Amino acid sequence: MTQPPGPVPRAGEHVDVADSSVGELMSNVMKDLSTLVRQEVELAKAEVKAEAGKAAKGAGMFGGAGFAGYMILLFLSIALWQGLENVMDGGWAALIVAAVWAVVGAVLYATGRKEFRRVNPKPERTVETLQQVPDALKGERP
Repeated sequence: MTQPPGPVPRAGEHVDVADSSVGELMSNVMKDLSTLVRQEVELAKAEVKAEAGKAAKGAGMFGGAGFAGYMILLFLSIALWQGLENVMDGGWAALIVAAVWAVVGAVLYATGRKEFRRVNPKPERTVETLQQVPDALKGERP
């Protein structure tokens, strides 16, 4: 990476640009803006990737809950239904089994919904730093 000619200013320092041409100054400004834009894009990508991971976790929970619920409903329901049929009418036994799995399904749904609510699709840090750009271009410090 090439360094711009002359001293590199630190935050809060002022550099004498009296000997620099307008073309050099514009070139430096364009390089700095290009670097800033690239960094902001990379920050946004990182934040969106992190939030997508949270969304994937919630979606995986929904999928896993659905499959597990199906398998449990299929096998344990038949076994429970047959067991309850030994002490009551088959229709009532089936209704009790269905009610039990409805509660299980509701709990799994609530857990998945909770995970989705934790997802924040807005890249907060990127928005925050982009709000500082106009002030930085004016030479103001936050």
